Amino acid sequence: MLIVAGHFEVDPADQAAFVESKVDAMKRTRAEAGCLEYAMTADPLDPTRVLLFERWADQASFDAHMAGLATAPKSTGPAPKGFSVSIFDVAAERPFG
Repeated sequence: MLIVAGHFEVDPADQAAFVESKVDAMKRTRAEAGCLEYAMTADPLDPTRVLLFERWADQASFDAHMAGLATAPKSTGPAPKGFSVSIFDVAAERPFG
């Protein structure tokens, strides 16, 4: 499993519009084979950040997603000022509690 997590830096006035402009892309991505979870959400404590969290079944699924971005419809929302995203390779998982 892979986890992709990080954040985008946005103008505080653009935070809601940035997230809204990603809704269709989130819906498409969640329907892709191997996508277990995909969300971009407004940081409730920092209006300059939009959080990204993705969970993929395997590297091949994530690679197919990334390859498909070249032909995916482009967002027309505000552009981020920057971003910081990391990929985590997960060897095992267990339920909480």
